[in-house]
Amino acid sequence: MQIYTTLVQNDLGAIPAEIARIEAAGYDGVLTQENRHDPFLPLGVAAVHSQGLQLGTGVAIAFPRSPMVMANIGWDLQLASSGRFELGIGTQVKGHNERRFSVPWSAPVPRLKEYIGSLRAIWQSWKTGEPLAFQGEHYQFTLMTPNFTPEPMAFAPPPITMAAVGPAMLRLAGEVADGVRLHAFCTRKYFENTVLPELQTGLSRAGRSRESLQVSGGGFVVSGATDEEVAASVEFHRQRIAFYGSTRAYWPVLEQHDLLDVGEQLNDMAKNNQWRDMPAVVSDDMLQLFCAIGRHDQIASEIERQFGGLADALSDSASYDTPGQLPAAVIDDIQAIETRFSGFNGNLEPAR
Repeated sequence: MQIYTTLVQNDLGAIPAEIARIEAAGYDGVLTQENRHDPFLPLGVAAVHSQGLQLGTGVAIAFPRSPMVMANIGWDLQLASSGRFELGIGTQVKGHNERRFSVPWSAPVPRLKEYIGSLRAIWQSWKTGEPLAFQGEHYQFTLMTPNFTPEPMAFAPPPITMAAVGPAMLRLAGEVADGVRLHAFCTRKYFENTVLPELQTGLSRAGRSRESLQVSGGGFVVSGATDEEVAASVEFHRQRIAFYGSTRAYWPVLEQHDLLDVGEQLNDMAKNNQWRDMPAVVSDDMLQLFCAIGRHDQIASEIERQFGGLADALSDSASYDTPGQLPAAVIDDIQAIETRFSGFNGNLEPAR
């Protein structure tokens, strides 16, 4: 199993020392998020201050950026990192697209399918020199001259991973993505009953095997060196679960456990600005559904119990405010957990 952690995003000057610490500890990679800060700038710094770490967005929001803009960013980071960049993208919900990013909203699944297809078509044009001719309902790319074509790159274009929660998006991930980044608001039961069957439907549509798709995430890792640190982390994650549980898009997970009434209660509290009171609604039993919890000397076995046979990669941090601090020996134990993913092969063809 691969283990990732988050990368500092609020201080670019702190990245060289932090990326050196993370790499020395033995982590497989780092992820950035698109919350308070841009997810790409820190990875540019990390790319030229690291040697072997995978560098990924977990995730960048797709629709506010033209696929051409995203293609440029992905190409440059792949080159700067010598082939270690993973482009993780997601759609976000309608309200954020329209009211936070001020971009039009349309059915996200067909639009994201075109988005990914157009990215691959652009990269294919840059890689081979063949004319750019992508024609879709949402995106059309038919102009590419030498002046706008990046310099040649020895590496394959970056793998595209995508965020997915609901069944339709999970099927799309299995069909067209190199990897799926599951939301941390996920339980083993939802993983087994919904995530894997829907991914397999998509994989079957494309004639692909499960080994070709990296499945990452699907819950929280809650750990610390001492019981006191674990307890503090538990309360942080209780707040995160309350926040996500208030959002309707994530309620299919709650429905698996007959907890929809909890989601409705949290949603009402959020509407009434009762953010400080919401964590108390998340019981310890509910917390256990979403988390692998334990001290550093316990967490590898808890991760195997919660995610074994399901996830190929995990992050030990939900926010750059709480960077991963796992000891090297614990990282080794996590990496020893067997998974099905065999590696990014770069062989997916661009959709036309």
